[in-house]
Amino acid sequence: MRKLIVSEFLTADGVMESPHEWHGAYFDEDMAGTVAAQMAASDALLLGRTTYEGFAAAWPAMPDAPGADHMNNVAKYVVSTTLEKADWNNSTVIGADPAAAISRLKEQDGGDITVMGSATLVQWLLREGLVDQIELLVDPVVIGHGKRLFQDGLERTPLDVVSSRMFGSGVHHVVYAPKRG
Repeated sequence: MRKLIVSEFLTADGVMESPHEWHGAYFDEDMAGTVAAQMAASDALLLGRTTYEGFAAAWPAMPDAPGADHMNNVAKYVVSTTLEKADWNNSTVIGADPAAAISRLKEQDGGDITVMGSATLVQWLLREGLVDQIELLVDPVVIGHGKRLFQDGLERTPLDVVSSRMFGSGVHHVVYAPKRG
């Protein structure tokens, strides 16, 4: 059974929006190794429509960027009721009954299914009990504005700490698993 893993870059105040504006100064060897290990363990991405459209516009235009080969070639599943087709390489739209479709994906053989960005999707996945792990890379910076990963309206979700590590750059890598039952 595959694991569904939420993987996010966050500021200390929980902002996930526009990491290209604040994250670069904290990217070091520790983080590069962590991100590379996450990519190596994952053979599928699960994305919401907005994140998918942003990634589909950006990654194909950066073929030599670190991680581009993975991002451009891995299987991609986009959860959307409005997107009619997904043209980015290896992309599939999940429109009808996404909970059942994602459960079927998790039952297949293969690597991890990684969710990046996609705050609305992440909250829905948590409510549905589909998330197996949450990996946060928390940068030591406060932005004070922007979209937060966990927004008002999300029910209380107890988490177990799976691991925690502080990088030399001050980034805190913390891995949680939602408590079951």
